Amino acid sequence: MSGLAPFLLEEQSMTSRTRMPRSEALYEQVARNIRNDIEAGVLRHGQVLPSTRELARQWEVSVFTITEAMKLLVEEGLVISKSRSQRVVNAPDQGRRLGIRLRTPNVIFVGGYAGSGKTELGRIIARSTGWPLLDKDTLTRPVVEAALEVLGCSPHDRESETYLTKIRPREYEALAAAARENVECGTSVIVTAPFIRELNDPAWIDRVKATYSSLESKTTFVWVYCDEETMHTYIRHRGAARDAAKLADWEGYLAGIRADFRPPVDHVLIDNSASSSPLQIQADQLLKEILEGNE
Repeated sequence: MSGLAPFLLEEQSMTSRTRMPRSEALYEQVARNIRNDIEAGVLRHGQVLPSTRELARQWEVSVFTITEAMKLLVEEGLVISKSRSQRVVNAPDQGRRLGIRLRTPNVIFVGGYAGSGKTELGRIIARSTGWPLLDKDTLTRPVVEAALEVLGCSPHDRESETYLTKIRPREYEALAAAARENVECGTSVIVTAPFIRELNDPAWIDRVKATYSSLESKTTFVWVYCDEETMHTYIRHRGAARDAAKLADWEGYLAGIRADFRPPVDHVLIDNSASSSPLQIQADQLLKEILEGNE
């Protein structure tokens, strides 16, 4: 396994940096995130959505914003208004499974900054193909939190030297082992994690490609881009404790990342900004390219 280890905003109260630009309405950002949840299966067909007021509370936006977001989703057919007070998810194809098995297994590495939508993309691909989804946080968070507490750190710490040097490498090592095990069984797999450090390292990329080539499998690198405002909206909404430091100093967090980063390797760029095409459409195109490459 040494070849893969380690894998290594409503509006008025915000600062000028995080205030919504007029060119990108907040309701579009909320609608996009709800759309992604439907397409990823987080919100299921027939599920009754919370009331407008409850959604406004959850998203920390105005009732007007939610009303406009719902109008957009109703127009798209993803939500049905059954009455003035009830809206239902309309996604009858959610249960459809392709069960695709490729002659040459493909490992899809999906990277991106926090809140970019990489896990949602992974879920959409997994639901379309039946391939296993290996998400770093899902697989390792409980153990990581316990380890950090044992080391005297906050379980939500993702910034300290202790986490970065002692915990993070092992997270990615576990992710690598799970991915390789699937490939050795002839199964394609979707691996989602930030991969910030890794996709900045040409040597890591070369090792990964060589390792999977030796297993007679292919690698596809995907980078999920998301503009700052859409990303901030999503991170606020999900309310994960590990994001507290980012939200407490959003300006500082943005100053420490490269929003225009692109991996130094052939990759597929997915734009999950509110102004871009739906994530499902982009996922379908990505999958089409992978399948065509295996013919």
